[in-house]
Amino acid sequence: MTEGNFVDYIKIWAQSGNGGKGSVHLHREKYITKGGPDGGDGGRGGHVILRGSKNMWTLFHLKFNKHFRAEHGGAGSKSRSTGKDGQDKYVDVPLGTIVKDGETQEILFEITKEHEEIILVEGGKGGRGNWHFKSSTNQTPRYAQPGIDGEEGWYQLELKLLADVGLVGFPNAGKSTLLSVITSAKPKIADYEFTTLKPNLGIVEYRNFKTFVVADIPGIIEGAAEGKGLGHRFLRHIERNSTLLFLIPADSDDIKNEYQILLNELKQHNPELMDKDRLLAISKSDMLDDELKAEIEKDLPTDLPHLFISSIAQTGLTELKDKLWAMLNV
Repeated sequence: MTEGNFVDYIKIWAQSGNGGKGSVHLHREKYITKGGPDGGDGGRGGHVILRGSKNMWTLFHLKFNKHFRAEHGGAGSKSRSTGKDGQDKYVDVPLGTIVKDGETQEILFEITKEHEEIILVEGGKGGRGNWHFKSSTNQTPRYAQPGIDGEEGWYQLELKLLADVGLVGFPNAGKSTLLSVITSAKPKIADYEFTTLKPNLGIVEYRNFKTFVVADIPGIIEGAAEGKGLGHRFLRHIERNSTLLFLIPADSDDIKNEYQILLNELKQHNPELMDKDRLLAISKSDMLDDELKAEIEKDLPTDLPHLFISSIAQTGLTELKDKLWAMLNV
């Protein structure tokens, strides 16, 4: 899915360098006419390496640059000199990037740590020079090994955002507004469904300079797991979150039913999401008095902690941060 500068799926082509060929050389210098073989080995071909970067959160930089080639290894030379290794090609990707084989869709590895480096395609080994092949029966071998060819192929990169808390809710539930209030993020906000067409990340500044990251996932609708609406394109981003914050507005017709629909969509997408910590925040609660809050609480799930908040009136937000921090640091 792409929207603006947000890209979370891309295919790239990578080719590693060929190994350099071994040298066929016989040692010659003044007064030494038959010095024997001294051809050096070829250098290793360059690798194509993926490297994790915490300063990136999208694959947009690969959208118009999808082909990556590493340098070939240099040939060996006389005096058993090894050829120069081919220069490696580094490709920086955001943390949370999953790498799949472009044809089989097999998951090869994931990049989840800052500066983590994993070889995508390995450079070919350099060929051995002729001095390796000298023996009692072959004093002057006039052959050497060619370098091994590098690898190449198409690879699929998919991004799953790394965030501590994932905001889950229907379109126009107030997720973007909440994110803009508790973080410095500036998501697009308007009074219509599907305002958010891409995930937004924000850093919540907590007490004593502590922080945690919140991801605003585009609104989920009933049937999202089967491909309806926009939310299904981003359901995989929720898999990375350790805590799920369900946001349902106070003016909803049936808060408990909306929560069950959201929960069911997540379960259909990935049953393992049911193991994550969950918190229910009832937004737009500035329109409620104590009596209405008490009525709403009667129908809420008993096994789910909940809070009443208002992003506009900025009420309940400190309690929300406290609760999320406690859940993240059990």
